[in-house]
Amino acid sequence: MILRKTLSSLVLMLLYGCHLHMAKTVMNGGDLEAALPEPRAYIPDSQNLDFVYHDHEELTRFLRATSARYPNLTALYSIGKSTQGRDLWVMVVSSSPYEHMVGKPDVKYVGNIHGNEPVGREMLLHLIQYFVSSYTTDQYVKWLLDNTRIHILPTMNPDGYAVSKEGTCDGGQGRYNARGFDLNRNFPDYFKQNNKRGQPETDAVKDWISKIQFVLSGSLHGGALVASYPYDNTPNSMFQTYSAAPSLTPDDDVFKHLSLVYARNHAKMSRGVACKSATPAFENGITNGAAWYPLTGGMQDYNYVWYGCMEITLEISCCKYPPAYELKKYWEDNQLSLIKFLAEAHRGVQGFVFDPAGMPIERASLKVKGRDVGFQTTKYGEFWRILLPGYYKVEVFAEGYAPREVEFVIVEQHPTLLNVTLQPSKRIEGIGAGGPSYYRPIPAPQHYRPVPPYVASASNDNGIFSTISNGLNSLYSNIFG
Repeated sequence: MILRKTLSSLVLMLLYGCHLHMAKTVMNGGDLEAALPEPRAYIPDSQNLDFVYHDHEELTRFLRATSARYPNLTALYSIGKSTQGRDLWVMVVSSSPYEHMVGKPDVKYVGNIHGNEPVGREMLLHLIQYFVSSYTTDQYVKWLLDNTRIHILPTMNPDGYAVSKEGTCDGGQGRYNARGFDLNRNFPDYFKQNNKRGQPETDAVKDWISKIQFVLSGSLHGGALVASYPYDNTPNSMFQTYSAAPSLTPDDDVFKHLSLVYARNHAKMSRGVACKSATPAFENGITNGAAWYPLTGGMQDYNYVWYGCMEITLEISCCKYPPAYELKKYWEDNQLSLIKFLAEAHRGVQGFVFDPAGMPIERASLKVKGRDVGFQTTKYGEFWRILLPGYYKVEVFAEGYAPREVEFVIVEQHPTLLNVTLQPSKRIEGIGAGGPSYYRPIPAPQHYRPVPPYVASASNDNGIFSTISNGLNSLYSNIFG
């Protein structure tokens, strides 16, 4: 018994020391990021990766070779297979690539969800190479990889890419997966029931993000030049393409900020220049997704509503599949944006939820007051939330514990570290025939989701008008992204 108590005390002391070390690292890391020089200009390593399009076998060889060459900075894993059996590879780039490190947020990029939009696919391969080749020479990259775990899925739709044609700027050949499904219309939707059959690629992504508490995400597309943010959908259904209006989240200020970070660090995007005379121009290079054109079953809304992950959609090329000789210019345009966007995971509030003994509480539910989309703690009790400077209150719930509300302030210079201790439910003697009982607060839901403005009637999602509306949306997205 004495030995058991001694060991328990040692475990608690180690955890407490780890929390203190993490707090210092976060605070120092946040201050350091503001003082670091911009990432240096890219110098390609021609022995590894050239500015050409890589088929799936070439992509796989590059990822495996990079993982073997930089074992201390990379880890390669597959989240599943495409319809035709191609691996959906993810490369982790971090100074701790093989396991989650306490205090380090997980972020991700997803490319090539539409098979005929492969510029993002190539940009992510070059981003991987830039990170690993610059870690020892670029202070900004070193800070980012030391304080973040970056997961990169270069292609979510390798089957569609395999049948796409270089030089094709418009159209739908290769857009869909091998079964003819648009993967960016294949996720559960907040505003409407999505009856489309789940696909292997989307099922793999859903399983992936259910296991890792991603804080920030970007999805790379082509066909326009704009950073688009949630919501992508709207309660309106009939002829929704032509009744486009903003559909704003409770975190609209954060999403606009994240989109502007990408657009303003991009060489051209923030100018808001239209790709063609017939296509829209976007003020400051950003747009609310539904204000552009609504869609049902999009990935960015799913990430945000279901898991509290801030994802935006990055349209980075006017031409969906431009000639390979233009790739170097696309990299020069996007390099700084791709890096600076990920650093935004260190903005806002982060910390732990503990029990009175200092042990972490897994899957505690948190919600910033006034922002109805919540988030949860990891198995280590960690949480992160991107917020702009200001005064906030967070509500914290966990089954078996009394709920708690905590006030905090966000400043510009560094993230706010906030540790929350929850007390067990209060004991109330002599209630009920069975003697002593315990008060338990209503169990917190697995995840907070906002209440829709209203639920559309069933007729909005069925019948000829819905069919016409869906057809118009498909045509519009094939042209513009």
